[in-house]
Amino acid sequence: MSFLKKTKIVATLGPSTRDIHTLEEMILAGTNVFRINFSHVTYSVANMQIKMIRELDQKHECHSAILADLQGPKLRIGDIEPNSVVSVGDSVTFYSDKPFVGNVKKAYLNYPHLAKDVAIGDSILINDGKLIFKVIQTDKKSKIITKTVQGGDFESKKGVNLPNTRMTIGALTSKDIEDAKFIFTQDVDWIALSFVRGAEDLLALKKLMSDFSEKTFPIISKIEKPQAIDNLDKIIELSNGIMVARGDLGVEIPAAQVPLVQKKLVLLSKKARIPVIIATQMLENMIDSLTPSRAEVNDVANSVFDGADAVMTSGETSVGKHPAKVISMMTSILKTVENADLIKIHLEQPKNIQTTRYITDSICFHAAKIANAINAKAICTLTNSGYTAYQISACRPSAYVLVFTSNKSLLSQLNLLWGVKTFYYEEGTKTDLIVEEVNQIALEKGYVEKGDFLVNLTYIPISEKGMVNTMRITTI
Repeated sequence: MSFLKKTKIVATLGPSTRDIHTLEEMILAGTNVFRINFSHVTYSVANMQIKMIRELDQKHECHSAILADLQGPKLRIGDIEPNSVVSVGDSVTFYSDKPFVGNVKKAYLNYPHLAKDVAIGDSILINDGKLIFKVIQTDKKSKIITKTVQGGDFESKKGVNLPNTRMTIGALTSKDIEDAKFIFTQDVDWIALSFVRGAEDLLALKKLMSDFSEKTFPIISKIEKPQAIDNLDKIIELSNGIMVARGDLGVEIPAAQVPLVQKKLVLLSKKARIPVIIATQMLENMIDSLTPSRAEVNDVANSVFDGADAVMTSGETSVGKHPAKVISMMTSILKTVENADLIKIHLEQPKNIQTTRYITDSICFHAAKIANAINAKAICTLTNSGYTAYQISACRPSAYVLVFTSNKSLLSQLNLLWGVKTFYYEEGTKTDLIVEEVNQIALEKGYVEKGDFLVNLTYIPISEKGMVNTMRITTI
Protein backbone atom coordinates (compact mmCIF):
# COMPACT_ATOMS: atom_id res chain seq x y z
CA MET A 1 0.00 0.00 0.00
CA SER A 2 1.43 3.39 -1.02
CA PHE A 3 -0.03 5.23 1.97
CA LEU A 4 3.16 5.33 4.02
CA LYS A 5 2.11 7.65 6.82
CA LYS A 6 -0.47 10.22 7.87
CA THR A 7 1.88 13.11 8.68
CA LYS A 8 3.03 14.65 5.41
CA ILE A 9 6.55 15.57 4.28
CA VAL A 10 7.27 18.82 2.44
CA ALA A 11 10.63 18.63 0.62
CA THR A 12 12.39 21.76 -0.60
CA LEU A 13 13.84 21.52 -4.10
CA GLY A 14 17.24 22.87 -5.10
CA PRO A 15 20.47 22.02 -6.92
CA SER A 16 20.50 18.55 -5.32
CA THR A 17 17.05 17.66 -6.68
CA ARG A 18 17.10 18.73 -10.32
CA ASP A 19 17.18 15.29 -11.94
CA ILE A 20 14.13 13.10 -12.35
CA HIS A 21 15.81 10.05 -10.78
CA THR A 22 16.33 11.86 -7.45
CA LEU A 23 12.76 13.20 -7.51
CA GLU A 24 11.46 9.69 -8.11
CA GLU A 25 13.48 8.33 -5.19
CA MET A 26 12.06 11.08 -2.98
CA ILE A 27 8.47 10.29 -3.96
CA LEU A 28 8.98 6.60 -3.30
CA ALA A 29 10.61 7.42 0.05
CA GLY A 30 7.56 9.37 1.23
CA THR A 31 7.56 12.94 -0.12
CA ASN A 32 4.03 14.33 -0.33
CA VAL A 33 4.69 17.98 -1.17
CA PHE A 34 7.52 19.59 -3.16
CA ARG A 35 8.46 23.17 -2.23
CA ILE A 36 9.91 25.45 -4.90
CA ASN A 37 11.74 28.31 -3.18
CA PHE A 38 11.59 31.38 -5.42
CA SER A 39 14.47 32.94 -3.52
CA HIS A 40 16.82 30.59 -5.37
CA VAL A 41 15.27 29.37 -8.62
CA THR A 42 14.88 30.54 -12.20
CA TYR A 43 11.59 30.24 -14.03
CA SER A 44 13.03 27.72 -16.49
CA VAL A 45 14.26 25.45 -13.68
CA ALA A 46 10.96 25.75 -11.79
CA ASN A 47 9.00 24.86 -14.92
CA MET A 48 11.27 21.87 -15.56
CA GLN A 49 10.87 20.57 -12.01
CA ILE A 50 7.08 20.94 -12.10
CA LYS A 51 6.89 18.95 -15.34
CA MET A 52 9.14 16.18 -13.94
CA ILE A 53 7.01 15.89 -10.79
CA ARG A 54 3.80 15.62 -12.81
CA GLU A 55 5.42 13.02 -15.07
CA LEU A 56 6.36 10.96 -12.02
CA ASP A 57 2.87 11.37 -10.57
CA GLN A 58 1.45 9.75 -13.70
CA LYS A 59 4.02 6.96 -13.62
CA HIS A 60 3.38 6.08 -9.97
CA GLU A 61 -0.35 6.96 -9.86
CA CYS A 62 0.17 9.48 -7.07
CA HIS A 63 -0.73 13.14 -6.55
CA SER A 64 2.22 15.16 -5.27
CA ALA A 65 1.36 18.65 -4.10
CA ILE A 66 3.59 21.53 -5.25
CA LEU A 67 4.13 24.56 -3.01
CA ALA A 68 5.46 27.76 -4.60
CA ASP A 69 7.18 29.84 -1.92
CA LEU A 70 7.54 33.58 -2.54
CA GLN A 71 10.74 35.18 -1.24
CA GLY A 72 9.16 38.21 0.42
CA PRO A 73 11.16 41.25 1.59
CA LYS A 74 14.30 39.30 2.49
CA LEU A 75 16.95 41.80 3.48
CA ARG A 76 20.63 41.20 2.75
CA ILE A 77 23.90 43.04 3.03
CA GLY A 78 25.97 43.58 -0.12
CA ASP A 79 29.43 42.33 -0.97
CA ILE A 80 32.06 42.60 1.76
CA GLU A 81 35.84 42.53 1.41
CA PRO A 82 37.26 39.04 2.16
CA ASN A 83 38.41 38.23 5.69
CA SER A 84 36.48 41.12 7.25
CA VAL A 85 35.85 40.71 10.99
CA VAL A 86 33.99 43.13 13.26
CA SER A 87 34.53 43.27 17.02
CA VAL A 88 32.35 44.38 19.93
CA GLY A 89 32.31 48.17 20.12
CA ASP A 90 33.23 48.74 16.47
CA SER A 91 31.31 51.43 14.60
CA VAL A 92 29.75 50.21 11.33
CA THR A 93 27.80 52.47 8.97
CA PHE A 94 25.10 51.01 6.73
CA TYR A 95 24.01 52.67 3.49
CA SER A 96 20.88 51.82 1.51
CA ASP A 97 21.08 54.09 -1.54
CA LYS A 98 23.39 52.18 -3.94
CA PRO A 99 25.45 48.97 -3.82
CA PHE A 100 29.19 48.96 -3.12
CA VAL A 101 31.81 46.59 -1.74
CA GLY A 102 31.85 47.03 2.04
CA ASN A 103 34.40 46.43 4.74
CA VAL A 104 34.63 46.48 8.54
CA LYS A 105 33.67 50.17 8.56
CA LYS A 106 30.72 50.32 6.16
CA ALA A 107 28.34 48.10 4.20
CA TYR A 108 25.43 48.25 1.77
CA LEU A 109 22.00 46.95 2.86
CA ASN A 110 19.37 46.32 0.16
CA TYR A 111 16.40 47.95 1.90
CA PRO A 112 15.84 51.50 0.58
CA HIS A 113 13.64 52.52 3.55
CA LEU A 114 16.17 51.35 6.14
CA ALA A 115 17.24 54.75 7.48
CA LYS A 116 13.64 55.98 7.55
CA ASP A 117 12.20 52.94 9.32
CA VAL A 118 14.78 52.29 12.05
CA ALA A 119 14.90 54.14 15.34
CA ILE A 120 17.79 54.75 17.70
CA GLY A 121 18.21 51.65 19.85
CA ASP A 122 16.85 49.22 17.24
CA SER A 123 18.84 46.05 16.57
CA ILE A 124 20.18 44.88 13.22
CA LEU A 125 20.88 41.15 13.13
CA ILE A 126 22.99 39.61 10.37
CA ASN A 127 23.59 35.97 9.39
CA ASP A 128 20.84 34.48 11.59
CA GLY A 129 21.82 36.66 14.53
CA LYS A 130 25.50 35.76 14.58
CA LEU A 131 26.27 39.49 14.26
CA ILE A 132 24.29 42.10 16.20
CA PHE A 133 24.45 45.87 15.72
CA LYS A 134 22.66 48.61 17.67
CA VAL A 135 21.45 51.73 15.84
CA ILE A 136 22.95 54.89 17.39
CA GLN A 137 22.24 57.40 14.61
CA THR A 138 20.14 57.70 11.41
CA ASP A 139 19.82 60.49 8.86
CA LYS A 140 16.33 59.18 7.93
CA LYS A 141 17.43 59.07 4.29
CA SER A 142 20.02 56.44 3.42
CA LYS A 143 22.62 56.28 6.19
CA ILE A 144 22.64 54.80 9.68
CA ILE A 145 25.48 54.45 12.15
CA THR A 146 25.60 51.42 14.42
CA LYS A 147 27.67 50.01 17.24
CA THR A 148 28.67 46.34 17.19
CA VAL A 149 27.09 44.44 20.08
CA GLN A 150 28.12 40.95 18.94
CA GLY A 151 31.00 40.58 16.51
CA GLY A 152 32.42 37.96 14.18
CA ASP A 153 33.03 37.26 10.50
CA PHE A 154 31.47 39.99 8.32
CA GLU A 155 30.58 38.13 5.11
CA SER A 156 28.92 39.01 1.80
CA LYS A 157 25.22 38.57 0.99
CA LYS A 158 24.15 37.45 4.47
CA GLY A 159 20.53 37.80 5.54
CA VAL A 160 19.41 40.69 7.74
CA ASN A 161 16.68 40.78 10.39
CA LEU A 162 15.18 43.88 11.99
CA PRO A 163 13.24 42.46 14.96
CA ASN A 164 12.42 45.83 16.58
CA THR A 165 11.65 47.74 13.38
CA ARG A 166 8.24 48.20 11.80
CA MET A 167 9.07 48.05 8.10
CA THR A 168 7.06 50.17 5.68
CA ILE A 169 7.52 47.72 2.82
CA GLY A 170 4.75 45.16 2.31
CA ALA A 171 5.17 41.38 2.20
CA LEU A 172 4.94 41.48 -1.61
CA THR A 173 8.03 42.98 -3.26
CA SER A 174 8.32 43.80 -6.97
CA LYS A 175 10.15 40.48 -7.40
CA ASP A 176 7.33 38.63 -5.62
CA ILE A 177 4.74 40.21 -7.89
CA GLU A 178 6.56 39.02 -11.00
CA ASP A 179 7.17 35.60 -9.45
CA ALA A 180 3.49 35.31 -8.51
CA LYS A 181 2.41 36.13 -12.07
CA PHE A 182 4.63 33.31 -13.28
CA ILE A 183 3.33 30.93 -10.60
CA PHE A 184 -0.25 31.65 -11.66
CA THR A 185 0.58 30.08 -15.05
CA GLN A 186 2.03 26.88 -13.54
CA ASP A 187 0.59 23.60 -12.33
CA VAL A 188 1.15 24.26 -8.63
CA ASP A 189 -1.22 23.72 -5.71
CA TRP A 190 -0.26 26.18 -2.96
CA ILE A 191 1.43 29.59 -2.63
CA ALA A 192 3.41 30.51 0.49
CA LEU A 193 3.67 34.17 1.47
CA SER A 194 6.83 35.06 3.38
CA PHE A 195 7.20 37.54 6.25
CA VAL A 196 3.46 38.01 6.72
CA ARG A 197 2.75 40.67 9.35
CA GLY A 198 -0.97 41.32 9.08
CA ALA A 199 -4.17 41.04 7.08
CA GLU A 200 -3.07 43.64 4.53
CA ASP A 201 -0.28 41.36 3.28
CA LEU A 202 -2.69 38.53 2.54
CA LEU A 203 -5.25 40.84 0.99
CA ALA A 204 -2.57 42.18 -1.35
CA LEU A 205 -1.76 38.68 -2.62
CA LYS A 206 -5.45 37.82 -2.98
CA LYS A 207 -5.95 41.03 -5.00
CA LEU A 208 -2.99 40.18 -7.24
CA MET A 209 -4.43 36.70 -7.73
CA SER A 210 -7.85 38.00 -8.68
CA ASP A 211 -6.28 40.44 -11.17
CA PHE A 212 -3.89 38.05 -12.90
CA SER A 213 -5.06 34.47 -12.35
CA GLU A 214 -8.04 32.49 -13.58
CA LYS A 215 -7.48 30.01 -10.75
CA THR A 216 -7.59 30.63 -7.00
CA PHE A 217 -4.55 29.21 -5.21
CA PRO A 218 -4.77 28.46 -1.47
CA ILE A 219 -2.33 30.59 0.53
CA ILE A 220 0.02 29.46 3.29
CA SER A 221 1.12 32.26 5.62
CA LYS A 222 4.68 31.91 6.86
CA ILE A 223 4.93 33.07 10.47
CA GLU A 224 8.41 34.53 10.98
CA LYS A 225 7.85 38.10 12.23
CA PRO A 226 6.90 39.32 15.74
CA GLN A 227 4.11 41.41 14.22
CA ALA A 228 2.52 38.25 12.82
CA ILE A 229 2.27 36.78 16.31
CA ASP A 230 0.38 39.91 17.38
CA ASN A 231 -2.07 39.50 14.47
CA LEU A 232 -2.54 35.72 14.41
CA ASP A 233 -6.34 35.67 14.58
CA LYS A 234 -6.77 37.75 11.43
CA ILE A 235 -3.91 36.05 9.60
CA ILE A 236 -5.37 32.60 10.27
CA GLU A 237 -8.82 33.78 9.25
CA LEU A 238 -7.48 34.84 5.82
CA SER A 239 -5.11 31.89 5.31
CA ASN A 240 -5.63 28.39 3.96
CA GLY A 241 -2.62 27.08 5.86
CA ILE A 242 0.16 28.15 8.23
CA MET A 243 3.90 27.52 8.19
CA VAL A 244 5.94 27.87 11.38
CA ALA A 245 9.10 29.25 9.71
CA ARG A 246 11.41 28.75 12.65
CA GLY A 247 14.57 30.03 10.94
CA ASP A 248 13.78 33.72 10.74
CA LEU A 249 11.29 33.46 13.60
CA GLY A 250 14.07 32.25 15.90
CA VAL A 251 16.08 35.35 15.03
CA GLU A 252 13.23 37.84 15.20
CA ILE A 253 12.07 36.68 18.65
CA PRO A 254 14.08 35.12 21.51
CA ALA A 255 14.89 31.52 20.58
CA ALA A 256 13.48 30.25 23.88
CA GLN A 257 10.03 31.50 22.86
CA VAL A 258 9.92 29.59 19.55
CA PRO A 259 8.72 26.23 21.00
CA LEU A 260 5.77 27.92 22.71
CA VAL A 261 4.90 29.87 19.57
CA GLN A 262 5.07 26.63 17.58
CA LYS A 263 2.60 24.92 19.91
CA LYS A 264 0.29 27.94 19.90
CA LEU A 265 0.28 28.08 16.09
CA VAL A 266 -0.55 24.38 15.82
CA LEU A 267 -3.43 24.69 18.27
CA LEU A 268 -4.87 27.76 16.52
CA SER A 269 -4.53 26.13 13.10
CA LYS A 270 -6.32 23.00 14.29
CA LYS A 271 -9.10 25.11 15.76
CA ALA A 272 -9.47 26.85 12.39
CA ARG A 273 -9.29 23.47 10.59
CA ILE A 274 -6.40 24.52 8.35
CA PRO A 275 -3.10 22.64 7.87
CA VAL A 276 0.09 23.67 9.66
CA ILE A 277 3.65 22.96 8.53
CA ILE A 278 6.65 22.90 10.90
CA ALA A 279 9.76 24.04 9.03
CA THR A 280 13.50 24.68 9.32
CA GLN A 281 16.41 22.63 10.61
CA MET A 282 14.43 19.43 11.07
CA LEU A 283 17.26 17.07 10.06
CA GLU A 284 19.96 19.62 9.23
CA ASN A 285 22.78 17.27 10.24
CA MET A 286 21.84 15.17 7.19
CA ILE A 287 22.92 17.91 4.77
CA ASP A 288 26.32 16.20 4.90
CA SER A 289 25.79 13.14 7.11
CA LEU A 290 23.77 9.97 6.63
CA THR A 291 22.48 10.14 10.19
CA PRO A 292 20.58 12.85 12.07
CA SER A 293 21.36 13.92 15.59
CA ARG A 294 19.20 12.58 18.42
CA ALA A 295 17.96 16.12 19.05
CA GLU A 296 16.78 16.35 15.42
CA VAL A 297 14.92 13.05 15.66
CA ASN A 298 13.21 14.35 18.79
CA ASP A 299 12.37 17.60 17.00
CA VAL A 300 10.59 15.78 14.17
CA ALA A 301 8.77 13.53 16.65
CA ASN A 302 7.72 16.44 18.85
CA SER A 303 6.29 18.24 15.82
CA VAL A 304 4.04 15.21 15.33
CA PHE A 305 3.13 15.19 19.03
CA ASP A 306 2.21 18.89 18.74
CA GLY A 307 -0.22 17.99 15.94
CA ALA A 308 1.52 19.21 12.78
CA ASP A 309 0.02 18.27 9.43
CA ALA A 310 3.45 18.27 7.82
CA VAL A 311 7.15 18.64 8.54
CA MET A 312 9.43 20.32 6.04
CA THR A 313 13.00 19.90 4.89
CA SER A 314 15.08 22.85 3.68
CA GLY A 315 18.81 22.54 3.01
CA GLU A 316 18.64 18.80 3.76
CA THR A 317 17.05 18.17 0.35
CA SER A 318 17.77 21.37 -1.60
CA VAL A 319 21.56 21.33 -1.28
CA GLY A 320 22.22 18.21 0.82
CA LYS A 321 24.15 15.16 -0.33
CA HIS A 322 21.44 12.56 0.38
CA PRO A 323 17.95 14.02 -0.32
CA ALA A 324 16.14 10.68 -0.72
CA LYS A 325 17.76 9.25 2.41
CA VAL A 326 16.62 12.33 4.34
CA ILE A 327 13.04 11.59 3.29
CA SER A 328 13.42 7.92 4.21
CA MET A 329 14.69 8.85 7.66
CA MET A 330 11.86 11.34 8.18
CA THR A 331 9.30 8.77 7.03
CA SER A 332 10.70 6.24 9.50
CA ILE A 333 10.40 8.72 12.38
CA LEU A 334 6.86 9.71 11.43
CA LYS A 335 5.59 6.14 11.05
CA THR A 336 7.11 5.20 14.40
CA VAL A 337 5.51 7.97 16.46
CA GLU A 338 2.38 9.23 14.73
CA ASN A 339 0.01 6.59 16.12
CA ALA A 340 1.24 6.89 19.71
CA ASP A 341 -1.34 7.26 22.48
CA LEU A 342 0.65 10.28 23.68
CA ILE A 343 -0.79 12.37 20.84
CA LYS A 344 -4.00 14.09 21.90
CA ILE A 345 -5.80 16.54 19.65
CA HIS A 346 -8.74 18.15 21.43
CA LEU A 347 -11.22 19.92 19.19
CA GLU A 348 -14.54 21.30 20.34
CA GLN A 349 -17.77 20.36 18.64
CA PRO A 350 -18.99 23.05 16.19
CA LYS A 351 -21.39 25.32 18.05
CA ASN A 352 -22.37 28.13 15.69
CA ILE A 353 -25.65 26.82 14.32
CA GLN A 354 -26.18 30.02 12.33
CA THR A 355 -23.52 29.14 9.71
CA THR A 356 -24.43 27.41 6.45
CA ARG A 357 -21.69 24.85 7.14
CA TYR A 358 -22.96 23.83 10.57
CA ILE A 359 -24.47 20.51 9.50
CA THR A 360 -21.40 19.55 7.48
CA ASP A 361 -19.05 20.63 10.30
CA SER A 362 -20.99 18.59 12.84
CA ILE A 363 -21.15 15.49 10.65
CA CYS A 364 -17.39 15.62 10.01
CA PHE A 365 -16.64 16.10 13.70
CA HIS A 366 -18.83 13.19 14.77
CA ALA A 367 -17.63 11.01 11.90
CA ALA A 368 -14.12 11.21 13.34
CA LYS A 369 -15.43 10.42 16.83
CA ILE A 370 -17.52 7.49 15.64
CA ALA A 371 -14.67 6.12 13.52
CA ASN A 372 -12.48 6.05 16.63
CA ALA A 373 -15.22 4.49 18.75
CA ILE A 374 -15.90 1.59 16.37
CA ASN A 375 -12.28 1.28 15.19
CA ALA A 376 -13.23 2.03 11.59
CA LYS A 377 -10.31 1.69 9.21
CA ALA A 378 -11.31 4.53 6.89
CA ILE A 379 -13.59 7.53 6.50
CA CYS A 380 -14.66 7.88 2.87
CA THR A 381 -15.97 11.27 1.83
CA LEU A 382 -17.13 12.82 -1.42
CA THR A 383 -16.19 16.45 -1.99
CA ASN A 384 -16.17 19.07 -4.72
CA SER A 385 -14.48 21.84 -2.74
CA GLY A 386 -12.23 19.87 -0.38
CA TYR A 387 -13.99 21.33 2.65
CA THR A 388 -14.82 18.03 4.31
CA ALA A 389 -11.21 16.87 3.95
CA TYR A 390 -10.03 19.88 5.97
CA GLN A 391 -12.67 19.29 8.62
CA ILE A 392 -12.05 15.58 9.11
CA SER A 393 -8.25 15.83 8.92
CA ALA A 394 -8.21 18.45 11.69
CA CYS A 395 -10.00 16.00 14.00
CA ARG A 396 -7.09 13.52 13.63
CA PRO A 397 -9.17 10.30 13.47
CA SER A 398 -7.36 6.99 13.80
CA ALA A 399 -8.90 6.03 10.45
CA TYR A 400 -7.51 6.99 7.05
CA VAL A 401 -9.31 9.89 5.37
CA LEU A 402 -10.07 8.75 1.83
CA VAL A 403 -11.30 11.64 -0.31
CA PHE A 404 -13.13 11.01 -3.58
CA THR A 405 -13.56 13.93 -5.97
CA SER A 406 -14.18 14.78 -9.61
CA ASN A 407 -12.35 18.10 -9.06
CA LYS A 408 -8.91 17.23 -10.45
CA SER A 409 -7.20 20.26 -8.88
CA LEU A 410 -7.98 18.86 -5.41
CA LEU A 411 -6.20 15.56 -6.01
CA SER A 412 -2.75 17.02 -5.39
CA GLN A 413 -3.76 20.05 -3.33
CA LEU A 414 -5.25 17.98 -0.51
CA ASN A 415 -2.12 15.85 -0.29
CA LEU A 416 -0.74 18.39 2.20
CA LEU A 417 -3.44 17.53 4.76
CA TRP A 418 -2.73 15.06 7.56
CA GLY A 419 -4.14 11.59 6.96
CA VAL A 420 -5.71 12.40 3.59
CA LYS A 421 -5.47 10.25 0.47
CA THR A 422 -7.26 11.39 -2.69
CA PHE A 423 -8.90 9.50 -5.53
CA TYR A 424 -10.46 10.72 -8.77
CA TYR A 425 -14.09 9.67 -8.89
CA GLU A 426 -16.99 10.68 -11.14
CA GLU A 427 -20.13 10.62 -9.02
CA GLY A 428 -23.09 8.58 -10.14
CA THR A 429 -26.72 9.33 -9.40
CA LYS A 430 -27.52 6.76 -6.73
CA THR A 431 -26.17 7.03 -3.20
CA ASP A 432 -26.12 3.27 -2.62
CA LEU A 433 -24.10 2.70 -5.78
CA ILE A 434 -21.61 5.42 -4.88
CA VAL A 435 -21.03 4.03 -1.40
CA GLU A 436 -20.44 0.56 -2.84
CA GLU A 437 -18.04 1.87 -5.48
CA VAL A 438 -15.88 4.03 -3.19
CA ASN A 439 -15.72 1.24 -0.62
CA GLN A 440 -14.61 -1.17 -3.33
CA ILE A 441 -11.81 1.26 -4.28
CA ALA A 442 -10.72 1.43 -0.63
CA LEU A 443 -10.65 -2.39 -0.54
CA GLU A 444 -8.73 -2.74 -3.81
CA LYS A 445 -6.14 -0.17 -2.74
CA GLY A 446 -5.53 -2.01 0.51
CA TYR A 447 -6.84 0.53 3.02
CA VAL A 448 -9.48 -1.85 4.35
CA GLU A 449 -10.05 -5.59 4.51
CA LYS A 450 -13.13 -7.79 4.58
CA GLY A 451 -15.01 -7.27 7.86
CA ASP A 452 -13.66 -3.76 8.47
CA PHE A 453 -15.93 -0.84 9.33
CA LEU A 454 -15.97 2.27 7.14
CA VAL A 455 -17.66 5.59 7.73
CA ASN A 456 -19.12 7.04 4.52
CA LEU A 457 -19.98 10.73 4.12
CA THR A 458 -21.97 12.00 1.18
CA TYR A 459 -24.58 14.52 0.10
CA ILE A 460 -28.21 13.92 -0.80
CA PRO A 461 -29.46 14.53 -3.40
CA ILE A 462 -26.28 13.47 -5.24
CA SER A 463 -27.20 15.42 -8.38
CA GLU A 464 -26.88 18.75 -6.57
CA LYS A 465 -23.25 18.14 -5.48
CA GLY A 466 -23.99 20.02 -2.30
CA MET A 467 -22.54 20.03 1.20
CA VAL A 468 -22.14 16.76 3.09
CA ASN A 469 -25.34 16.03 5.01
CA THR A 470 -25.34 12.23 5.36
CA MET A 471 -23.24 9.74 7.32
CA ARG A 472 -23.42 5.97 6.91
CA ILE A 473 -21.51 3.17 8.64
CA THR A 474 -20.67 0.28 6.35
CA THR A 475 -19.03 -3.12 6.78
CA ILE A 476 -16.80 -4.39 3.99
